[in-house]
Amino acid sequence: MQELSSVVILILCIYTVIGVLDQISIQIGVYTPLFAAAFTGFLLGDLKSGLFIGATLQLATLGVATYGGATVPDYLSGAIIGTSYAIISQRGAEYGIAIAVPIGLLLTQLDILGRMTNLIFQHKADRYAEEGNYRGVEMCNVLGIFPWVLSRVIPVFIGLFFGETVIQTINNFIPDWFMNGLKAAGALLPAMGIAILMRYLPLKKYFYYFIIGFVAIAFSGGNMTVLAVALLGFAFASLNYYRTMDKTVVKETAGNSASDDDEIEIDG
Repeated sequence: MQELSSVVILILCIYTVIGVLDQISIQIGVYTPLFAAAFTGFLLGDLKSGLFIGATLQLATLGVATYGGATVPDYLSGAIIGTSYAIISQRGAEYGIAIAVPIGLLLTQLDILGRMTNLIFQHKADRYAEEGNYRGVEMCNVLGIFPWVLSRVIPVFIGLFFGETVIQTINNFIPDWFMNGLKAAGALLPAMGIAILMRYLPLKKYFYYFIIGFVAIAFSGGNMTVLAVALLGFAFASLNYYRTMDKTVVKETAGNSASDDDEIEIDG
């Protein structure tokens, strides 16, 4: 069994901080489980497992967002801890997925605690704003970042620092039949994520595109990849977009022609 060095733990904690800052600011993607798991796998020398775990968790989060400030599973921390456990235990990516999901769900409680603590600084910022103290407002906004960061970094550090002991305990406690059940549940996560995403898509209006994609995958005998179907979908989306634009141009042209005819009749 591999051991995580202090340098690796420090780097992963720093990545967690960067991921949190990315999540609450510009959102370039560092906070997503795909990037987090891939970076962890690369750092631990098993990029393939990291990509597998990250892609599975990413599919599970499709359509999931903090609408109205709602709390969602912390798959950033879950991806880092789950990928680390999968690699150091050498039990495969399915093991990491089975660990990452409950960790992400459990850490929603710390997310709520971080948000509640952040309110202290925001209320102070409101008072500073009423007083015209803009320096105080800026300082409160900066200090408000710390509860968010600590709610992720602390569990990641604890999970990685005591990783070997935790892994040994889990391996000795979990029976094979239960582990097989977790693997089966992990395999269903991508389907669940896609199903959640489909609830927000106008599927009734464009159901024929869905049928084309399903047939392409189901009856290709494994020769067509998901990337190929995605490119096919992009082609259909582009075709539909340009057809819609052409119809809009035709309607505008017809409307302008009718207006010109009316003006000619009035002048006459």
